[in-house]
Amino acid sequence: MKVAIIFGSKSDMEVMKKASEILKEFGIEHKGYILSAHRVPEKLSETLKELEAQGVECIIAGAGLAAHLPGVIASQTILPVIGVPINAAIGGMDALLSIVQMPKSIPVATVGMNNSFNAGMLAVEILSLKYPELRVKLLKYRKDMKEKFIRENEQGVEF
Repeated sequence: MKVAIIFGSKSDMEVMKKASEILKEFGIEHKGYILSAHRVPEKLSETLKELEAQGVECIIAGAGLAAHLPGVIASQTILPVIGVPINAAIGGMDALLSIVQMPKSIPVATVGMNNSFNAGMLAVEILSLKYPELRVKLLKYRKDMKEKFIRENEQGVEF
């Protein structure tokens, strides 16, 4: 099980580290890369070929502003790509729309603004289809989450 986390700028690392944290929690091997679709397109293409050869099974890609990175990645691989729109300008709507409005036949799964945690969870769900031991961990995670929620909220709230 391998996941690559790719983002376009060092300034995106704070947002993208939540994906790494949840992947670590599930014991999924992953590595981060700072690659820009605009500044180093050749290096991006070369790295994608290397990642496929290394057995990476899913890519999480975060980008702000024009946010072409997830779509460019999706155009160069058939691996599932999960896009994370990063709020860098105009409330992040530019990034969200750039990632979610992909042309027909080149999809990018898209999570909420700055929500790399959910991108990591979606990667876990995708991989759990292939790896039964991961599916067991995911089911336990969900069960524990529900029990914790009920425990924390069963007494009601004071206003």
